[in-house]
Amino acid sequence: MNAADCYRLLSLKCGASMAEVKASYRRLAMQFHPDVNSGDRFAQAKFIELTEAYKFLISAINSSTGTDEISTSCRKANVVSETAETAVSQQSPPTKKVIRKRPTVQFHPPLSELEQQLKWSSYQNLQKLLKERRFARAIVLVEALAQRIPQDPEVHQWQAIIYQQRGKQLLEERQLDKAKIYLKKALKTDPQNRSLWAEIKQDFHRIQQLL
Repeated sequence: MNAADCYRLLSLKCGASMAEVKASYRRLAMQFHPDVNSGDRFAQAKFIELTEAYKFLISAINSSTGTDEISTSCRKANVVSETAETAVSQQSPPTKKVIRKRPTVQFHPPLSELEQQLKWSSYQNLQKLLKERRFARAIVLVEALAQRIPQDPEVHQWQAIIYQQRGKQLLEERQLDKAKIYLKKALKTDPQNRSLWAEIKQDFHRIQQLL
């Protein structure tokens, strides 16, 4: 995660002030706090992600070295955004040239209005499917969403959560081999999610006890 990604997660423009960072974090933290969204795995994961982004930015803003890193990250993010806009505006964009212009920094362009609507609609459907424990159907939906907007890390986070929930369901049904498959897919899909890793570790421990 870099500074540009952190600002994006907090719904801020790159280089926003500390006051803006704090205000946005407070607003989003209240919205996604686990106490407000009991049982909502997506909200819990989002809250953790927001908190990590907030801590990163506050630490960077308070550090002279971190401030330089923020400036560099934001400049590179702007280069990517401008390059993408140029490619879209051209009738026949030269794909190879666009790829060569992209810096190595990872940055996720904002979703279009249509993609945002699709994401929100899918989120609501996924919540319903999870409450009904229809994990197989949820997997079909989230995999299709990930193919449609592969640049959105939050969608991959949802995908990993659903894989883990499906694995846990199979574990309860004593289908241990299948459970392992989905738990491993969850780890591969979102390898940096520490809270998910901790839960999956417990799931694998249960599998060992049942073998």
